[in-house]
Amino acid sequence: MPEIRLEIWEDDLSGDQTLELLRLHLQGMQSSSPPGSVFALDLSGLKAAGVSVWTAWIGDAVAGIGALRDLGDRTGELKSMRTHPAFLRQGVASALLEHIVSAARERGMIRLSLETGSGPAFEPALALYRRRGFVDGEAFAQYRRSPFNQFLHLQL
Repeated sequence: MPEIRLEIWEDDLSGDQTLELLRLHLQGMQSSSPPGSVFALDLSGLKAAGVSVWTAWIGDAVAGIGALRDLGDRTGELKSMRTHPAFLRQGVASALLEHIVSAARERGMIRLSLETGSGPAFEPALALYRRRGFVDGEAFAQYRRSPFNQFLHLQL
């Protein structure tokens, strides 16, 4: 299989392809989660202070998106990870995750955390996070544990 040429850029969330991938992400979270259990950031949440967003591109096509929210206590939260359906299983999510982990380290963060759901729709992402060294842990920031959500943490 030929190696893909992937480029990752910080994104200002103004491009049509990025906005469409974000719409797809939010729609997927809503359809895979019980009511009241979706904590995905919308466009205004991703544009908030303390949030950085990156997109991965293959040629002129957006292949994935991911974000880092600075929680203000030397910890960060991984947000909005989504691979475009046309680029699944090509290393996009792994490359974005590595980029965000590196950015968190460069910013002096000592832990990266995430909240996600349970069930088949979430298994591929959970497998990626666990392969990267994230471990199950306690709720953090504003989150509260429920039968649906899970929390993973990576010491940096």
